[in-house]
Amino acid sequence: MNREEKQTLVDELSEKFQSHNSFYIVDASVMSVAKINEFRRLCFNRGMEYKVYKNTFIRKALDTLGHDTSEMDAALKGQSGVLFSQESGSAPAKLLRDFYKSQAYGRNVKPKPVLKGAYVDASIYLGSDQLEGLITIKGKQELLGELIGLLQSPAKNVVSALQSGGSKLAGILKTLSEKEAA
Repeated sequence: MNREEKQTLVDELSEKFQSHNSFYIVDASVMSVAKINEFRRLCFNRGMEYKVYKNTFIRKALDTLGHDTSEMDAALKGQSGVLFSQESGSAPAKLLRDFYKSQAYGRNVKPKPVLKGAYVDASIYLGSDQLEGLITIKGKQELLGELIGLLQSPAKNVVSALQSGGSKLAGILKTLSEKEAA
């Protein structure tokens, strides 16, 4: 691979990093070809992409993000594959969890592929112990939906109270008018 091809690959990877709000770095080096293909198929079915890159290419592409990504160097050891997601930052974590469950790993067996690091909305998470925390991360759309729901809730309560109060008042007036008529 000549210098131009390497630079093209780094540029392509850099573009992917900038166009995806989250990506995970995983190590699938000890997995069989069949298991890696099964993992790639699951990624494809969920609208994600998994691709293996050299660590030096990943490092150079990370430098173009405009954020301090030096913490990610700890994840760039050994073989590294990048899992890209357009969805929420928790989607790849849920995919990994589901893949682990489908493989029925025992208690003392470390699940594969191993999560080495994640970049979610300019935040960096390192190590496979971060997986459970990453699963609970809410996406931008989910947070906006919750915020709108919270903002609408008091207004709905006021309208509901006014509507129910109006019907009570009408009932009282009707009862009083019937008493006077009788």
